[in-house]
Amino acid sequence: MQQPGWAQADATAALAAFRKTCPALLKRTDASGLTQPGDWAAACTAAKTATDARGFFETALVPVRIGDGRGLNTGYYEPEIAGSRTAAPGYAVPFYRRPADLIEVDLGLFSDSLKGKKVRGRVDGTALVPYYDRAAITGGALAGRGLELAWAADPYEAFFLEIQGSGRLLLPDGSVMRIGFDGQNGRDYVAIGKLLRDRGALAPGQATMDGIIGWLRAHPDEAPAILNANGSYVFFREVKGDGPIGALGQALTPQVSVAADPRYVPLGAPLWLDTRVPAPFARLMVAQDTGGAIKGANRLDIFWGAGADARKTAGGLSTTGTTVLLLPPAAAARLFQNGPQTRR
Repeated sequence: MQQPGWAQADATAALAAFRKTCPALLKRTDASGLTQPGDWAAACTAAKTATDARGFFETALVPVRIGDGRGLNTGYYEPEIAGSRTAAPGYAVPFYRRPADLIEVDLGLFSDSLKGKKVRGRVDGTALVPYYDRAAITGGALAGRGLELAWAADPYEAFFLEIQGSGRLLLPDGSVMRIGFDGQNGRDYVAIGKLLRDRGALAPGQATMDGIIGWLRAHPDEAPAILNANGSYVFFREVKGDGPIGALGQALTPQVSVAADPRYVPLGAPLWLDTRVPAPFARLMVAQDTGGAIKGANRLDIFWGAGADARKTAGGLSTTGTTVLLLPPAAAARLFQNGPQTRR
């Protein structure tokens, strides 16, 4: 592959992550339409015994750039915040389990023109209506239904844990409870940092996670309306063992796993990312997760792990990078027949 830095790349961690995704790759339907389960069989078989990681990726897969390959790169991490398994003084912000009345509808079952599109909602009488938005849920729409999984001490830290999709709750007894994504209400994600910039409340360079939280703390009367402008709401489950868990059911690997839009990138596919964080950052990664804000071709969210350093890097990252997908030969051949994609 003719990419700057590739010849010096250490692909060992990416190969380990790819091996973990193979069981899912071999049986899942690819929402992007780029690959079919059988396409991955040869690569997954070869990966089991590969000893030269970079050599494996060079021989088993084909580099493909979608369009010019350029897209927005951001970061996410596994937050650690104060929490409790039960409601208690100082712990008043609930994390909810996925409600039983949250329904996901595959619109492709009704029309081929809607293939790959889904909506979420709830049944009201004989109609399917949008599910409760953030304002309704924080206002008590789900209270009293026994859905409270855990409680947070800080509403703003809880909000950003929700955006990350997983996190560690540091409990009063010193133990840790890990929670992970278990669904979303179907409402569109709204970036409140952009909202605050557009209103002139934050300068462009201030719209980091810490900058946003600082503004919310300084404006407690306005904060609820700002938070509720993001109607998207995430539901959680308790996660045991290693984590956090990505969209393919596998534990994520810091600086290897990325979240991507599955409409454009096959989940489980390796990719080469060349970006800045802000220092130059070029390495082999694997698309193992999704996110409500991750929309569009070449739009990637890098997983940085847990802790203060991960928080600082992820919270301040917003840059443009270039992505090259690594696809099975059969998938690459179909792609070249149907569009202007180029080998790299």
